[in-house]
Amino acid sequence: MSGATITTGEYIKHHLTNLTFGYQDGHWGFAHSAADIKEMGFWAIHVDSLLWSVALGGLFFLLFYTAAKRATAEVPGGLQNFVEWIVEFVDESVKGSFSAKNDLVAPLALTIFCWVFLMNLMDLIAVDWLPLLAGAVGESALGMDPHHVFFKVVPTTDPNITFGMALSVFYLMIYYSIKNKGLGGFLGEIAFQPFGKWGLPANLILEGISLISKPISLALRLFGNMYAGETIFILIAMMYGAGWVMGGFGGLLQLGWAIFHILIITLQAFIFMTLTIVYMEMAHNEH
Repeated sequence: MSGATITTGEYIKHHLTNLTFGYQDGHWGFAHSAADIKEMGFWAIHVDSLLWSVALGGLFFLLFYTAAKRATAEVPGGLQNFVEWIVEFVDESVKGSFSAKNDLVAPLALTIFCWVFLMNLMDLIAVDWLPLLAGAVGESALGMDPHHVFFKVVPTTDPNITFGMALSVFYLMIYYSIKNKGLGGFLGEIAFQPFGKWGLPANLILEGISLISKPISLALRLFGNMYAGETIFILIAMMYGAGWVMGGFGGLLQLGWAIFHILIITLQAFIFMTLTIVYMEMAHNEH
């Protein structure tokens, strides 16, 4: 990063470490190493994940707001066509999986699909470009060693982001379960299903595990797939420093993996959206 030679392990570790801000040694500041991050503890802030997730959420809002402002009954432009196609796709997904009446579900599904897709899409940017830019900014603006400026650009490779979204969906699921079935009905499903009142202990274990596993699996599925994909891109990028032959082979691998990864990032956004719709359907219907 600063002209010094780093090992393969250091290169991988650098690209998979978040730009972290927290309290350490009596003051607030950015972490310069994994040890600093550990010392900052639970309340440390992953600045890069928050920056990109908020920026991409704003981009989603801006694109759809612009399309809505320019919408016309005449021949639509390219942006309106694109937005209408996405809205129709999400609307059909909601109609196919959600049978109750709730005006929140379709906008929620649309937001999740587009936001997760945009965050996943950052995985297709060359792994060194933005970290190098962040290192240069950190050196000039903060006087930091560029090698100590960590910068992850794919928010969904951070479990804090995926768990934040999953727990938000989980909260909505619990809220609408209690709203539609009453507290007694919600607790009754957990206590008396599937074996009736005489199987209360087994019911609590089975239904409790099933309930808790929903946000955990929702978060870890997205995180695991995107983290693995980013790691593969980093491993391929390392081939560029191994000579012309390996560099050329790495370029072919990178192109092939990027094309395949387009399917992965879209599929992961679709799965997160679909499971959210299914969980909301479960919250609105009797067992």
